[in-house]
Amino acid sequence: MAAPGKYEIPNEMRDFADQSVEQARKAFEGFVEAAYKASNAVESQADAAQGNFRHVAGAAVAFAEQNMTASFTYAQRLVRAKSLEELMAIQAEFAKSQVETLSKQAREMGAMAGRGADAKS
Repeated sequence: MAAPGKYEIPNEMRDFADQSVEQARKAFEGFVEAAYKASNAVESQADAAQGNFRHVAGAAVAFAEQNMTASFTYAQRLVRAKSLEELMAIQAEFAKSQVETLSKQAREMGAMAGRGADAKS
């Protein structure tokens, strides 16, 4: 039994949420696979002038996959939390990590776009 004023998340609720997250992860992995196939199809039909675009598009898909994987991992950690305190710590850690990751990804995309603009000049 939980201490007074401390809420514990029932095991059944965590198990159900964990299964839901896993199903969503599998569905997303199917989506990412289809996105890579589509990206490869476009790449095989594109000429050299579109090389940078393919690189940027591939990086965007990779970043989306990276971010969704991090989000699914975060969701699984959330649903497995045993207390509100643990839940809040997981949230804070994820928020900090995502700000750092998104900043890095934005810099990389900006650098790729800059190289593409330089190549066109």
